Amino acid sequence: MTESRAVLITGATGGIGTATVGLLQRRGFTVYAGARGRADFGPGVRVVALDVADPESVKAAAKQVAGQVDGLWAVINNAGVIVQGPVELVPVDEWRRQLEVNTLGPASVVREFLPLVRAGRGRIVNVSAPTGRIAMPLLGALSASKAALESLSNALRLELAPWNIPVVVVEPGSTETAIFAKAGEAERVAHGQIGADRLALYRGHLAAYEKAAARFKPGPVEKVAEVIVRAVEAPRPKRRYTVGDARTLGAVLTRLPAGLRDRVLSNALGLSGIKP
Repeated sequence: MTESRAVLITGATGGIGTATVGLLQRRGFTVYAGARGRADFGPGVRVVALDVADPESVKAAAKQVAGQVDGLWAVINNAGVIVQGPVELVPVDEWRRQLEVNTLGPASVVREFLPLVRAGRGRIVNVSAPTGRIAMPLLGALSASKAALESLSNALRLELAPWNIPVVVVEPGSTETAIFAKAGEAERVAHGQIGADRLALYRGHLAAYEKAAARFKPGPVEKVAEVIVRAVEAPRPKRRYTVGDARTLGAVLTRLPAGLRDRVLSNALGLSGIKP
């Protein structure tokens, strides 16, 4: 593997991102690690200032990378955030943050870096989530952003077919990263801005969701990184790779009739017994 096989990954300083950077580096890729702040991954990794929610930052990062390589083997849209809470209680600025990072961010990255991907005969790898296919209560904002990313990926796959540029979706399940703790803290801050009467309407929902979430056993980030790298290295990558419990969600819930799926989700999250 030569150094010309350069890869850009966004969200490089997060759990999945950091693990993927390390594995790509060990596999011999030249890694451009997109990060909002300062970062040091050691030799073989080139840190690029990149905030996916800022189109000008994305444009500047693409210009920087284009000055160093003739093409990219892959662009990995990994940066993401989770905004949680009932739709009625999510403030508009949190909705905006969710969509700017998870949906508009990847669109900006693709737009600016696609010339390098085309020149390198590379591929696009978008990191999604099960919520992109199965909308989850109390994760409406996240579900909307990932569903949009799924649609973006499907449209892009057909648009780029004339250049034989694969567009791959990697769908991790529950993963042991700090993103969930950050989501919980952001939700608590948002709830502080909401009237007590309105918040009280959802006390039962929030308690049930917290109890259900505690039962999940998140998998290691390394497993997700391995699948991302597999999607990067495969001569003919699949359209979708699922990891961990995302396999169960995809194999079971997506095949259920809508009414039955709603009941299964409500029961699993402890929402079925809640009365107004």
